[in-house]
Amino acid sequence: MADHTGREAVAAVWRIESARIVGALARYTGDFALAEDLAQEALAEALVTWPREGVPRNPAGWLLTVGKRRAIDAFRRRSALDERYTALAHELGEGGAASGGAPAAPTEDVLWDPDQIDDDVLALMFISCHPVLAREARIALTLRVVGGLTSDEIAKAFLVPTATVQARITRAKKTLAAARVPFVAPSAQERRERLGSVLNVVYLIFTEGSTASSGDDLIRLDLASEAQRLARVLAHLVPNEPEANGLLALLELTAARFPARTAPDGTPVLLEQQDRRRWDRAAIRRGRAALAAAERLGPGLGAYGLQAAIAECHAVAASVEETNWERVVLLYEALGRLAPSPVVGLNRAVAVAMAHGPAAALPIVDELAAAGALANSHLLPSVRGELLTRLGRADEARTELENAVRLCANERERSVLTGKLAALG
Repeated sequence: MADHTGREAVAAVWRIESARIVGALARYTGDFALAEDLAQEALAEALVTWPREGVPRNPAGWLLTVGKRRAIDAFRRRSALDERYTALAHELGEGGAASGGAPAAPTEDVLWDPDQIDDDVLALMFISCHPVLAREARIALTLRVVGGLTSDEIAKAFLVPTATVQARITRAKKTLAAARVPFVAPSAQERRERLGSVLNVVYLIFTEGSTASSGDDLIRLDLASEAQRLARVLAHLVPNEPEANGLLALLELTAARFPARTAPDGTPVLLEQQDRRRWDRAAIRRGRAALAAAERLGPGLGAYGLQAAIAECHAVAASVEETNWERVVLLYEALGRLAPSPVVGLNRAVAVAMAHGPAAALPIVDELAAAGALANSHLLPSVRGELLTRLGRADEARTELENAVRLCANERERSVLTGKLAALG
């Protein structure tokens, strides 16, 4: 039992605190790649120690302490007894412990500075989005190191094979090391240049959190909440950037529906069945204020602002039937011109179905299918199955829903699809 509990604790702490730990170690060592290696070593030690000796009172501090001690060991091995080593040793209270023996067990009195670690996470994001890296590599690396997503989860977000994501991450780390990119906060100009990549990363982290690509839970609140926090900090950091406010608006308005999206047992609740009284009205107000700021700051809404405007249509409507679907269709059309993607096209089809009926939407979905879009995703067959069901074409709908069930990796979403399939008889 202790072994099981200890391993669960390690997994939970790592999922929540890994970015802060890597960021703090990167700040102390000045070496991004080394910092992640050190964090992984600390994680490995926790997997051995915690199940045997119990979970420490300050788990994140424990992991950070172990990582720092491993850093000192690395500097010793390199014979780098310089100011960096001296500062680290002094901070950890090593004193005369330079004998080369095994380091003492981590102490419980390491203070965790949330404000400083938050700065570290933001710095880590901007380093991961360094222009020396290709766009795909920036996003994959940041999602892995900052977002804590697995390679499989990132692959699903990118709609690419897992091996491709792993190769991108490996190349990104090697590129940063070869370029000797320092762990320092970028200048204001550099922040502006990298902002697009950082916003995209925050968006993808939230997307995975709001509808998990795999696992037993529909919503991963840890990821979604972290993305919201980072979006708020970014909007404060660059208050005059319309898309920073647009992204914040999108995340707030989307998260406002979280309380009504699942039943007490975790079962998904579809939009038309949600109790809108449970929606977070404070989040809706924050989201609408951020959207108003985005509209005020820019000549027109960007991709995130347009998505936020769509979310606002849902937020202000009293029901699905009273939603301004014509406006939603127009917003999706604008989004499709500005940031075209198969998912945007599929969402536009859903909006068209609500505004003009399933017969008007089916050709849009068929065109996406003919182009091979979302071939490995359950999204397209699930939408097509729904449209065919509404058109009374049960046999075709059954085939699509069976395919959607086969492709869906999230247990909760799969249960909804299975229910729709059963309803066909």
